[in-house]
Amino acid sequence: MNAYIPRPLLYLSRQHDGTLCRHLAQQGWKPHFASSVSDLEGMDLDSQPMAGLLDLRAGVAPADLQAVEPWLALRNIGWIGLTDGASDLTPVARNMLGLYFIDYCTAPCDDAHVDYALGHAVGMATLRSSTAQAFPHAPRPDGMIGNCEAMQALFRSIAKVSRWDMPVLISGESGTGKELAARAIHQASARASGPFIAVNCAAIPPTLLMSELFGYERGAFTGAAKRKPGRIELAHGGTLFLDEIGDMPLESQTSLLRFLETGHIERLGSTESIAVDVRVVSATHVDLQAAVAAERFRGDLYHRLCVLRVKQPPLRERERDIVLLAEHILNQIRKHSPERIRGFSPAALRSLHAHDWPGNVRELINRIRNAAAMCEDGVIRPCDLELHSPAETERPPTLAKVRHAAELQALKEALQRHHERLIDVAEELGISRVTLFRMMREHKLQVRRGELDVVEQRA
Repeated sequence: MNAYIPRPLLYLSRQHDGTLCRHLAQQGWKPHFASSVSDLEGMDLDSQPMAGLLDLRAGVAPADLQAVEPWLALRNIGWIGLTDGASDLTPVARNMLGLYFIDYCTAPCDDAHVDYALGHAVGMATLRSSTAQAFPHAPRPDGMIGNCEAMQALFRSIAKVSRWDMPVLISGESGTGKELAARAIHQASARASGPFIAVNCAAIPPTLLMSELFGYERGAFTGAAKRKPGRIELAHGGTLFLDEIGDMPLESQTSLLRFLETGHIERLGSTESIAVDVRVVSATHVDLQAAVAAERFRGDLYHRLCVLRVKQPPLRERERDIVLLAEHILNQIRKHSPERIRGFSPAALRSLHAHDWPGNVRELINRIRNAAAMCEDGVIRPCDLELHSPAETERPPTLAKVRHAAELQALKEALQRHHERLIDVAEELGISRVTLFRMMREHKLQVRRGELDVVEQRA
């Protein structure tokens, strides 16, 4: 027979309630008691789902609540609050209850209510943990991260173009991670065992770009002391990634076009033609079609490069991924951090969502790196990210507000369509006349017979 294993319970309170702890033990819980944040830091808790009990009855200060926020935000803990009554809570405590807690119990606490609430809490923690496993937050083998529809569409595109040994053009704004997409295409292709050679066309001076791409022979120019193979030659059997191809000078475009047409190169200072088997993947933040129209980019080269096309979405179109990316970046930073970094405060997470990210993922990485170094107590706040903290009025509306607004709009439109004939309005909305009258009272609506406008009652 298997040994009985008590369920873990994190119990945070300034005062140890022996009676409550004995009851919890009798109900199959194993309480881990902590009287302060420092006690929490010293605990060795695993990631299995558990319930959490936070005692708010001893006048917990707002600063203490803010310090414990990272633990409240953990997905594997379902939190229950113990209070003396909602009216006795500070605004910060009420806000915390709404953000993080599954339920709360008002003193004097009924044992049955506590047992039910804790069971509900650990059930929700288990559900969140299983959801996290179904939609893993870990990066793919190619290092890319994203659960939003835009990134799922990108992953599908990468899988499709990887099967075809043809040139690919990746378009997208600066800082979106186009090189990651290029590497993902290479790793998923039949050339994965070959080299992946990247060239940033904007970072190499125009006078050196040709020698970097095609290589040179000894004595080809001053300083050419020995033969050097070019990047194209080094990519033989693999993938050549041309980043910022839109910034390539016109004179270099001509030589690149000849290579794409013939599959042969000549080192500078040589007349020997060398066959090179390379797949070209290029990327740009420039609108190449507009550049072709403005004669800044060769049209024939554009059509050679853009056989297959992949679009990298900007970060502002990946709202569901912002927190996912932020947590992943912070986890990478933690590995090299000299201090313990607990996580993001709720206000910091809201500020990440509110920002429009003109610098995309590169900007997100830099802001989090700076915030990790500048934050106090290991909690990253909006000021550490150098972002404004969104005002309460900027938060998304609650479900109750959305439902109220939708009902009000539906009532107004139905009353206008049926010229205030309440029998017809009730029939269209699928409700009884009694329910219609009640809803109109709740929304402070009245009708003026003979008029099309619906008027809200004034308080």
